[in-house]
Amino acid sequence: MSRAVALLGWGLLSVAVAAWLSIVEVLWLPLRAGRVLIPVSVVAAVVGNLVLVFLAHRISRSRVVAALPAVVWLVIALAASQRRPEGDLLLIGGGATGAVNLAFLLLGVISAAFAVARVVAGGRRRARR
Repeated sequence: MSRAVALLGWGLLSVAVAAWLSIVEVLWLPLRAGRVLIPVSVVAAVVGNLVLVFLAHRISRSRVVAALPAVVWLVIALAASQRRPEGDLLLIGGGATGAVNLAFLLLGVISAAFAVARVVAGGRRRARR
């Protein structure tokens, strides 16, 4: 199997897994136990972004494939924060739910950026040796 076909396969797989996980994370945002808000999406976003980027890089050995999960997460998270024509909005901005949504976006972006930067910097370090 050629390297290009393998990279395409790993890229598609990483995009599919990242899309599924980010959609689940967005849908978990209003998760409550009784009246208590449980911010499991924030933890899932941080851990998911770190693990998916590192795993995609380790398996594919491609920095581009490694960056795909972070890009997919960002696109889906931003799409969830936009009001649909029907008026639906998944990421709201008020009260305790708004604080969890803000933490989800902020910590998710930071963890994705950290993971991608680490993968890119690791490749540059090896190239200098």
